Amino acid sequence: MADQFDVIEAGERGRRRWVGLVVVLALLLVPLVGLLVSRDPEPETASANRTPAPIRSLTTVKSAPNLLTVPARRKGGDEVIQVVFPDGARAEVRYPAGLGLAGMGSRPFRAGWVDGMFRQFVAPYGGEVEITRGGRALRNYAPHVTLWPRQAGSGLYGQVLLFAFGPWRLAMYDRGQGLTFEQRTALAENLRGRVTKDGYLVLTGRGAVRLGEPGEHAQGEPIGPQLWFGGATGEMVALVPTPGCERQARMPGVVEGRGRRAEMVCRGDVLVAATGPASFRTKAISGIRVTMK
Repeated sequence: MADQFDVIEAGERGRRRWVGLVVVLALLLVPLVGLLVSRDPEPETASANRTPAPIRSLTTVKSAPNLLTVPARRKGGDEVIQVVFPDGARAEVRYPAGLGLAGMGSRPFRAGWVDGMFRQFVAPYGGEVEITRGGRALRNYAPHVTLWPRQAGSGLYGQVLLFAFGPWRLAMYDRGQGLTFEQRTALAENLRGRVTKDGYLVLTGRGAVRLGEPGEHAQGEPIGPQLWFGGATGEMVALVPTPGCERQARMPGVVEGRGRRAEMVCRGDVLVAATGPASFRTKAISGIRVTMK
């Protein structure tokens, strides 16, 4: 019987030793924790204070609008500007000052044929970034000509050739049966552009490249040299030299296809087309005068 109790008592004494040890450890830890908590926090390291570097993939790509704005001369209640069409023809444009044509800026347009295949050459309103989207070109055909992927939502249009002529960027959107490598190379070599002293772009073609002349049409719209004022989602005016305008006039596709009402009128041998609010169209159609030189 005594042995049984010894065993039991031995167990109780073991538990009491463990309880005592825990109490002693607790008494030792309390002041240690208090000491650690009361210490001042260590100063931040220099690396923590350094401003994080920007993520390269999120860097914003900037691109100026692909427009030319020239100074206007006031003449009574009108403004007068001197313009150069992309075939080199010069003209004087007079319009009601309230129309603000000079401030809208202008872009060149011309179309033509590459080995008999019709193509258009457009100055994108948003400039280079409208085509590149901050990406990388697929190929270089010349120091000033690059190839870019097909743009999302571009319908029947395919890859894009982007030309750099001085400050101007000109895009050719491939479509239907795309140009071959050899045809693109020929286009890069034979489409020439020069910038006049007043900043206008003049285009010429040679060899396999033939550009449309004033009065020519293709696919139901004029394809000769044009100047487009404004664009994006706002008002727009197109000036289109058109010999025999009263008989040859066609609404430019860029004006007609903007989803807003468009109007046009012949002023001598120049077609004036406008789209935008009714008040803007009225001022443009009734007030713009173009004198070819």
